[in-house]
Amino acid sequence: MNIVIAGDGEVGFHLARSLSKSRHDITVVDPNSELLKMLEAESDLLTIAGNSTSLETLRQAEVEKADLLIAVLHEESINIITCMLGKRLGAKRTIARVNTQEYLNDINKGMFKGMGVDELVCPEKIAAKEISNLLTRNISTELFDFANGLLRIYMIRIDNKSLFINKSLIEVAKEYPDLGIRTVCIIRRGTTIIPDGEEKYIINDLVYLIATVDKVEKIKEISGKKDFTIKNAMIVGGGRIGRRAAINLHDKINLKIIDQDIERCNRLANEFDDVMIINGNGSDINMLQEEGINETDAFISLTNSTETNIMACIYAHRQGVKKTVALVENVNYINVSQDIGIDTIINKKLITASYITRFTLGGEITSSKWLSGIDADLIEIIAQKNSSITKKQLKDIRFPNGVNIGGIIREGKAIIANGDTQIMANDNVVAFTIPESAQKLINLFN
Repeated sequence: MNIVIAGDGEVGFHLARSLSKSRHDITVVDPNSELLKMLEAESDLLTIAGNSTSLETLRQAEVEKADLLIAVLHEESINIITCMLGKRLGAKRTIARVNTQEYLNDINKGMFKGMGVDELVCPEKIAAKEISNLLTRNISTELFDFANGLLRIYMIRIDNKSLFINKSLIEVAKEYPDLGIRTVCIIRRGTTIIPDGEEKYIINDLVYLIATVDKVEKIKEISGKKDFTIKNAMIVGGGRIGRRAAINLHDKINLKIIDQDIERCNRLANEFDDVMIINGNGSDINMLQEEGINETDAFISLTNSTETNIMACIYAHRQGVKKTVALVENVNYINVSQDIGIDTIINKKLITASYITRFTLGGEITSSKWLSGIDADLIEIIAQKNSSITKKQLKDIRFPNGVNIGGIIREGKAIIANGDTQIMANDNVVAFTIPESAQKLINLFN
């Protein structure tokens, strides 16, 4: 696929690096020539220094040959104009990153489509939704719904309370024959493992499990996690993500929002009658103590400083806070953040990549999720009639490296996959894949 990415920094570069692993032809347009030199030095990508709203620049990028034009600059108006111009010049499909909530309702999305913007992605809205999901379903450090909620992916940390410690997948299956849960991936000290039956779970493993929605109690039992109710939460940073998280949560739990910007605090105070707004520095330990951090069930740090967010969550954890969430925009810090005990990492680059990836794979991809801390994706795909994936049981199919089939939705019912499972035409399948193997996996379904 020919893909043109218009960006102005790390989001565009991250997308370019990730998508290039799937062997797409990528052209990056960015106004910063120095940053482009750094990208060129580490990759074979074609780069063009220029303004993506310039017709000359878009023609230089050969946007008329683009199967996909992605505009992910910080300024949403530039993204929209870039997509409108690119579509007029011949780009087959366009995606624009936006920040304005009202653009995302169905009526306005239809209007933008008529102007040449096929898809809109708002990372802040998706991030806020992930935060609210985690705070209302709290046994997992990450949680994703697939197939309209019929299948759920949990990420749990193996600790000394887990029933899985030092047991292999085969041993667990024998001990719990009706478990109904499948391990699709293990992250061990930053290394991604696609487990076979002999693989053992060890302490501090981050394990991605797929299960049907009725297995919550079983997940609690095997992970050794105690369920708890989050009644009080503290959000540091009242920007776009913090505000949207508050919209989702304010009528469910008691919220405090801390922000240094007095004007933003005033706007939030006018918007929320039932949320305490505090003008202050969220990294000020004395202030956090005064505001009752030791009585808080969840602490979410969403400032523009990754370092501040990490340190604030570490302090909150030491004060006994049960759930911590940090906005970590530096991808290199994600593994470290997970290793030191921060429960959940939010990264807008990964969120953007998750949304966009499904438009680059072809086939009947209905949803996708890029995983934190690893170069891997969870996708939901429909098996086509007479496709290779439907010809044999899973144990007899030669899958590419880095692929694992997790679960299936068939006629409205969820099935957890095993070696004896045979996929049928029109099944919705949730699969784990690394970027290098994604297209080979898709080919099996087409």
